Amino acid sequence: MGSLFRSEEMALCQLFLQSEAAYACVSELGELGLVQFRDLNPDVNAFQRKFVSEVRRCDEMERKLRYLEKEIKKDGIPMLDTGENPEAPQPREMIDLEATFEKLENELREVNHNAEALKRNFLELTELKHILRKTQVFFDEMADPNREDEQVTLLGEEGLRAGGQALKLGFVAGVILRERIPAFERMLWRACRGNVFLRQAEIETPLEDPSTGDQVHKSVFIIFFQGDQLKSRVRKICEGFRATLYPCPEAPSQRREMAMGVMTRIEDLNTVLGQTQDHRHRVLVAAAKNIKNWFIKVVKIKAIYHTLNLFNLDVTQKCLIAECWVPLLDIETIQLALRRGTERSGSSVPPILNRMDTFEDPPTYNRTNKFTSAFQNLVDAYGIASYREINPTPYTIISFPFLFAVMFGDLGHGGLMFLFAAFLVLREKQLAAKKSDNEVWNIFFAGRYIILLMGLFSMYTGLIYNDIFSKSLNLFGSHWHTNYNESTVMHNKDLQINPSLSADYDQVPYPVGLDPIWQLALNKIVFLNAYKMKISIIFGVLHMLSGVSLSLYNYRYFKDRISIFCDFIPQVIFLTFLFFYMVLLMFIKWISYGPQNDFPDSPACAPSILITFINMVLFKNAEALPNCNTVYMFAGQGVLQKFLVLVALLCVPIMLLAKPIYIMRQQKEKHVQLVNGHATTENGDAEGAGRVVQQPPPAGGHDENEIGELFIHQGIHTIEYVLGSVSHTASYLRLWALSLAHAQLSEVLWSMVMTKGLILESWIGGVWLWFVFGFWAILTVGILVLMEGLSAFLHTLRLHWVEFQSKFYKGLGYAFSPFSFEVILNTASTAVEE
Repeated sequence: MGSLFRSEEMALCQLFLQSEAAYACVSELGELGLVQFRDLNPDVNAFQRKFVSEVRRCDEMERKLRYLEKEIKKDGIPMLDTGENPEAPQPREMIDLEATFEKLENELREVNHNAEALKRNFLELTELKHILRKTQVFFDEMADPNREDEQVTLLGEEGLRAGGQALKLGFVAGVILRERIPAFERMLWRACRGNVFLRQAEIETPLEDPSTGDQVHKSVFIIFFQGDQLKSRVRKICEGFRATLYPCPEAPSQRREMAMGVMTRIEDLNTVLGQTQDHRHRVLVAAAKNIKNWFIKVVKIKAIYHTLNLFNLDVTQKCLIAECWVPLLDIETIQLALRRGTERSGSSVPPILNRMDTFEDPPTYNRTNKFTSAFQNLVDAYGIASYREINPTPYTIISFPFLFAVMFGDLGHGGLMFLFAAFLVLREKQLAAKKSDNEVWNIFFAGRYIILLMGLFSMYTGLIYNDIFSKSLNLFGSHWHTNYNESTVMHNKDLQINPSLSADYDQVPYPVGLDPIWQLALNKIVFLNAYKMKISIIFGVLHMLSGVSLSLYNYRYFKDRISIFCDFIPQVIFLTFLFFYMVLLMFIKWISYGPQNDFPDSPACAPSILITFINMVLFKNAEALPNCNTVYMFAGQGVLQKFLVLVALLCVPIMLLAKPIYIMRQQKEKHVQLVNGHATTENGDAEGAGRVVQQPPPAGGHDENEIGELFIHQGIHTIEYVLGSVSHTASYLRLWALSLAHAQLSEVLWSMVMTKGLILESWIGGVWLWFVFGFWAILTVGILVLMEGLSAFLHTLRLHWVEFQSKFYKGLGYAFSPFSFEVILNTASTAVEE
């Protein structure tokens, strides 16, 4: 919890590694994931670094593995994932891995090339088979005496009278894609001026394209023409439309003989293709068993050499020097890991890890687990905490789901959210192992503990509101006794409950939450408006006061006493004397004014909190209400309010001017001391004549040139705080607004949808209710749980980022990014899935 409350202490260290042991040591540090290395060669090109050749070899191995993975996925072979995390192999093992990958790639490419050639031959023979079958029908049609018109068109009347002995029709046959037939036919007609005769027939079964593996639909065609000129023109058109032409004998006997030979060759090709596919499948199955481990090994090797490229070589070229940020508490663990790496490499020279002094801001590192990491991500999305600054996460774990639940208070909707999150939590290992690439699902899964707490808190606030799917739970009975007869209920639609009538109300508070009868009262909104508006302001002021209080821990830790007296104390006084006083007035009004006249004051004389606060700030005297004895809630309230406002207003110039003036006076005193010391040195002995006196840094870290900027910064900060106190307090009214909106939307959905299923009787009503309930359930989950839940989540996020964290959180740091194989592998797997 200490690390979560404030980031870890970090140390900048210098690491000396022997060249032979550097690889193994960095491998151990990668498994540990606690060291962030700095680039000591920022001006060196990436292609000129020492280990660039090893990185290129790793890139080549990754390319080969991706090729194997693509082929494995193409065949639908499952890749074995045992969940193992093999260690990074030694550098000498890279040669064996490269040889293995080279052999697999070459073998697979050769098999694919042979298979493609065989499939291309198979496609050609299949197309030729269809041509030989279809052209027989075409020739029979041309021999039909009833088709004399086409022969006259092609041969002319003289050629036809000559018996066709001297002039014969030429023809070409081939296969073309089915979708190109219309354009192909039009082009033939236009280019040959109608002097060709085209016949085509579809091939019923789709054919496989050997290049892409896609199924394509083709058609067989035959073109009859006269003369060599038309023959040349027809062939060019076929070539332009990428039609494949095949030789086709004119004699039927020759066609039959060729068809038999084609069928024999197709059967032989089928046998060879089957054996080729079996061999390919065996190669891929063997590769699929190890490809996950191979990927992990290659990624680790590449990450190690990338990290080694950040190091510097010493003069002797035998030692690598690195600089790194490490958590102070983990230095011993890191030294043990370095010792293990040295032993693995067989080196006799131990590594050296030295702490360095630096003025740089260290990175921010907060240790988290699977529960706190989601809340930490919410805070980091606003900005990474400055080094050793108060971390809002521990407080967000409680306040975030609670403020969400105030807006989303419904026992039923919160229960649905809780059950969904509980399923994710109970099955988290199985669900995490699936590694889904659905972005929405991953967001829900990553925030499962946030959703779990939001659902749990919503169930609690729903119990307090006594609201479950816009209905109430009558757990303790009702303290109301409204005995209306049927006539009164039927003729009076504006029935309201009045707590001042002792005959109707027991005058005893309900044990937990609201009395269930309020769900039936038409003045429910009036009652809940006042109730939820006031608790929203109460929660808001307490939340902001807690944020201002946390700033004290920052000032004390960084020993900034000026800010404690000039910022923290005036801010607390300003917020307490104005807004916390308003909260106290709410409690005083609840205690002092009741529904009956036997309380200290009549309920009609209860002053408005808002009007009282406005009159207080404007120094106006409150006006008494009719038939009321006093305008104040307690004796001396008017004088106290004037005192509180005056003190609060006095805090504004203190916040505005006190800190810059104090720093400016300190600098003048330092300057006077420096001048006096310099004069003493000049008038002293000769030894001091040549001494250079260095001016110490001014108090607060500001020099004279920054005083003007400090005044401007302090003015902006003061104006933002003073005006923000008003706007931020009003911003918490969103708790009231969204809570009422959620309750009313739930009630509207029940009255307009669910009640429609209760209008029919007998078994038909039961069936109809089943359908109506399904529709109501879909709308409830889709609108009230998902959309309203997302809206309440975003409003809660804004309350924490702006209203709460702005009081103490700067968020100007940068995250600690250690060299970790786990992070690198997760990033690599995400990139592959995308």
